Amino acid sequence: MATVHITVFGKTDVGKTRDHNEDTFLVGDLTRRVASLQPDVREHEVGPRGSLFMVADGMGGAAAGEVASRMAADQIFSHLSQVWPEDKELSAQRFAYRMKEAVELANSRIHVHAREHPEVRGMGTTATVAGIFGSDLYLAQVGDSRAYLIRNGRITQITKDQSLMQRLVEAGEITEEEAEQSERRNIILQALGPDPRVKVDLTRQSLRRGDLLVLCSDGLSGQVKKEEIADLAASAPDLMDLCSKLIETANSRGGPDNITAVAARFTGNGLDESDSGAEVGHQVYPLTEGESTTEPVPVYTGSPAPVPLSQQQPHSRRVIAGLLALLALALAMLFLFGER
Repeated sequence: MATVHITVFGKTDVGKTRDHNEDTFLVGDLTRRVASLQPDVREHEVGPRGSLFMVADGMGGAAAGEVASRMAADQIFSHLSQVWPEDKELSAQRFAYRMKEAVELANSRIHVHAREHPEVRGMGTTATVAGIFGSDLYLAQVGDSRAYLIRNGRITQITKDQSLMQRLVEAGEITEEEAEQSERRNIILQALGPDPRVKVDLTRQSLRRGDLLVLCSDGLSGQVKKEEIADLAASAPDLMDLCSKLIETANSRGGPDNITAVAARFTGNGLDESDSGAEVGHQVYPLTEGESTTEPVPVYTGSPAPVPLSQQQPHSRRVIAGLLALLALALAMLFLFGER
């Protein structure tokens, strides 16, 4: 019988400058409906309902970011472990739809909670969610936490940052190297929570035997280059050791943010050999028309007084600053093209 075997570990650290940790990660087996770092989850075969990993990077200051990232992890796992196992249609399309639905519902719940609790108004979180179904990896992403795939020693980023710098790179305004050095590299364009609706980036990647997946918050990706992640993975085959070394490296460079890493290795005769020609990269997975949207949960419609930008926590301003900067870029490009 063809099987896919997973070995996985995750670790988070407060870093060197923050006084609390707003990151959250999750490792789960959806077939058995359990999420933990116990031995039977850290090493398991992919069951008929799949497996789930995620990293969430909260924002909002005080405890708000921590609340948002924890709510995202709890809601996404709860939905996928309760609704998806009861689904009569056991297909890749349905699995991907349920993943996207879970992320959208998490956004709605966080948004409602923030509207009803002024003390955490403006909170939000990134979410990079990896689901394993059969021999394929599905990713649902909002924000700039990342997923990398290492195959035959070569590392590829398989998510796209929903950030101002990524937009500028795609527009040809700056290079990837300039984006990595920019003081505005942490400005994101959307997160779970600030708005009642969110656009989820849904992608798929075919797995091969020996592939290594690394999910991380920007506390890691902002300090450790992807080639260094691959080098550390090659020198630390034990995933607990790898996660520790990744965090230690980020901390050795100042550790300016919370740092989270989840690493998963895939083996088993249910996967083709690594040299069998599967492309690695950001590959959008289109849902059918009937599964392209999710009905939102009811949202409180009151109108509390908005919080002035100057009074919002620095992390909350990342999304707002990103939208303002993107608007300024659009106006500038419109002016330049209008002059031609």
